[in-house]
Amino acid sequence: MENTKLDQYIKQLAEIADAPGKACYDLKASGKNLVGWVAPYAPEEIVYAAGAIPVGLWGGQVELKKARTYLPPFACSIMQSIMEGEATGVYDILSAVLIPAPCDTLKCFGQKWKGSCPAIPFVHPQNRKLDCAVDFLAGQYEMIRKKLEEILSVEITDEALADAIAVYNDCRYAVREFTEVAADYPQIITPTVRHQILKAAMFMDKKDYTVIIKGITHELRKMKPQEWGGKKVIVTGITLEPTDLLQIFEEFSVAVVGDDLAQESRQFRTDVVYYGSPIRSLAKQWQNHRACSLAFDPYKERVSYLSRLARATKADGVIIALMKFCDPEEYDVPIIMEEMEKEGIPLLTIEIDQQSNSYEQIKTRIQSFVESME
Repeated sequence: MENTKLDQYIKQLAEIADAPGKACYDLKASGKNLVGWVAPYAPEEIVYAAGAIPVGLWGGQVELKKARTYLPPFACSIMQSIMEGEATGVYDILSAVLIPAPCDTLKCFGQKWKGSCPAIPFVHPQNRKLDCAVDFLAGQYEMIRKKLEEILSVEITDEALADAIAVYNDCRYAVREFTEVAADYPQIITPTVRHQILKAAMFMDKKDYTVIIKGITHELRKMKPQEWGGKKVIVTGITLEPTDLLQIFEEFSVAVVGDDLAQESRQFRTDVVYYGSPIRSLAKQWQNHRACSLAFDPYKERVSYLSRLARATKADGVIIALMKFCDPEEYDVPIIMEEMEKEGIPLLTIEIDQQSNSYEQIKTRIQSFVESME
């Protein structure tokens, strides 16, 4: 069934996701300041309240020429790619960049930043459940707020922060709704299309993005779901890129009906609830964040979360997109394997490396995985 409006929405977001540099230059040309944030998490609402657009930095397929001067070869490919972009001036368009520290590489990343835009390193408390964790992170966020006020020559009021939180919570709800509905339309929302739709959010004004994502969901609901003859999977990890990799899923009729990716669902599954003040509310969100390898969790809720998600979406299996050299993710793999075996859920682990340009091994493994579920 043809749906011109739906096609237009998808095309608009795909163009942004496939050419984020152009999207950023278009935003800059419209008079917007851009503030980057290095993966995986940052308080985007503070940036938005400053009248700027937050831009997610998640690396990409680039040839490494300068990055190895600053990072060891065992740093993950996301950090290598970001460092290469920073060292070659790709991020000079940004007014500032926020750098969290949830892993060993990121702890020193701010010190190595050589770009023309100022870096603002900050720390998420790892012992998140203590009351003082909110106090500590609120202090870090106040520091970010003050530095952005100085850099951008603006005042970031509590009223603006509260408005930004409302905008982002509305967006989170809309994206969660989209992912639930999209699972019933794998012929239309292919793995590539799904990824493009979710990735585009990092290079747009969230108000504009929310309008489009709601439009996509609305148009999908007008259409009758069709029977899917392929397999359905849940994917988990940091990222699942590039398009060449996603097209392997499509080649073997594998649909992504849910995810636990840091670049995708982990960005929007936890709302910001009111907790005394806008800054403390943002800090409380980190305490409420669950089921993530990069947020300290002694009970490993991620494991049971994956099995529940697989059951809820009637997925045929789970695929771990394991970022090469990502220690926090690697620590979770044996526990996930044990849980999936106990639950009788087929599991496949594939290695993600942004510097790789050959996917033949992954292609063979996905093909075998699909055949094993027949």
